[in-house]
Amino acid sequence: MPNPGMIIGISGASGAIYGIRLLETLRTMQVDTHLILSSAAERTIGLETDYSVDQVRQLATVCYELDDIAAPVSSGSFKGIRGMVILPCSIKTLSALANSFNVNILIRAADVTLKERRKLVVAVRETPLHRGHLELMMRLTDMGAILFPPVPAFYHRPETLEDIVRHTIGKILDLFDLEVPNFKRWSGV
Repeated sequence: MPNPGMIIGISGASGAIYGIRLLETLRTMQVDTHLILSSAAERTIGLETDYSVDQVRQLATVCYELDDIAAPVSSGSFKGIRGMVILPCSIKTLSALANSFNVNILIRAADVTLKERRKLVVAVRETPLHRGHLELMMRLTDMGAILFPPVPAFYHRPETLEDIVRHTIGKILDLFDLEVPNFKRWSGV
């Protein structure tokens, strides 16, 4: 049986490097990726990284345009997907998800992931949070999503920002039972 692929969404919140590193990691693990970038993500990639949008797209197996409502990932009948990660996830995207407002293929693919009872990991990147944000997160959790704010851990003694990003990617992929090489786990004291 082939290795099931993953849908990767990158929205416009700060932290585009997380999504880029996730794509790179899955590529080295030979996991097919179906990438959806929001328009704000395309801008954020240019503002925060040295990658071009085309370079990010080339990291994925398949890319979809944001307005492609007929993309295969828009239907629950599309098989071969183990789940979806939105990394990072903006509050705008969180709001659309929590309200099932399928305004584009990013939100539709996530909505399909939930309705098909597949794993949806949403890495909300915002701080501080007000009650409205928290209520949206609760609603999305109640719908079956896993909320995963990319909060850094320090027990693995990171020496660089890259170490922090790599550890976050390892923890996210753990949720899909994907073993990231050289992932440092807590082993007790």
